[in-house]
Amino acid sequence: MTEEKIKVARLSVVSNCILIVIKLVVGIMMQSVSVISEAIHSGIDLVASIIALFAVKESAKPADTEHPFGHGKIENVAGTIEAVLIFGAAIYIIWEAVHKLLRGSVAIEHLGAGAVVMAIAAVANYLVSQRLMHVATKTDSVALEADAMHLRTDVYTSVGVLVGLIAIKLTGITMLDPLVAIVVACLILKAAYDLTKSAFFHILDIKLPDDEEAVIHGVMDEYSKHYLEFHKLRTRKSGHLRHIDMHLVVPKLMTVEMGHRLSHQISTEIQSRLDHSHVLVHLEPCVGECGACVTACPSRHYGTTVK
Repeated sequence: MTEEKIKVARLSVVSNCILIVIKLVVGIMMQSVSVISEAIHSGIDLVASIIALFAVKESAKPADTEHPFGHGKIENVAGTIEAVLIFGAAIYIIWEAVHKLLRGSVAIEHLGAGAVVMAIAAVANYLVSQRLMHVATKTDSVALEADAMHLRTDVYTSVGVLVGLIAIKLTGITMLDPLVAIVVACLILKAAYDLTKSAFFHILDIKLPDDEEAVIHGVMDEYSKHYLEFHKLRTRKSGHLRHIDMHLVVPKLMTVEMGHRLSHQISTEIQSRLDHSHVLVHLEPCVGECGACVTACPSRHYGTTVK
């Protein structure tokens, strides 16, 4: 699985390198700020792809004495850095476009070459982003998801620039070039905002999504006859790793062996339904004096298996 993540991250690096060169050469030749802005965007995507490649390699490292919970959060850090880079690129593109609007229009040449480059870029980025998103979903990789979002934004912006170039060709209004660049930058800002939400907030140890916690509650319902109650359920995510812990109240006469077997079966069941999960169950004895827990729980036959 790690090899697949690294392989697709390398694909993104190579793709962005090629597109940067093509866009920059054609953009300078055309004197088109919108095409050059696309080259800048691809340049930021290249940096993001390199960061993603580094992140997936580092996050695959096993837990050690200094990082007992593993290295998964480096993917969230990488995603946050990528979002900051995209914000910076968008602001720079807007600044350049506004400067060109104030300075006045400049004749744009080789519109046909620019249109071809934008079409090629859109198709290439679409194919690579689809592959990235497929692997990101499969491996639950925040870094690859961020990289895929970058390239998907490139698809939209390349199409936008292509439409702008066609409009210039049909109308002769060169001022459409910086206007299209501003629209491109706004799309980039939206992508950066979405990426910040998905990457940064997980650094703050927010809980798992409701549908994933529902899976945990579903498992607990299936085992409800073998314990009295559970509480203090805590969930969080570190990169692609899910950390889950809870307190489980069992009959006070249950043996240590029986309690361990119960907690192990619950943990295993949760891990089978939520990939990359680490589950910790803290056992607590019932503190009641009524003895109802002994007669109410089927696990009172402490020499039998739980399930």
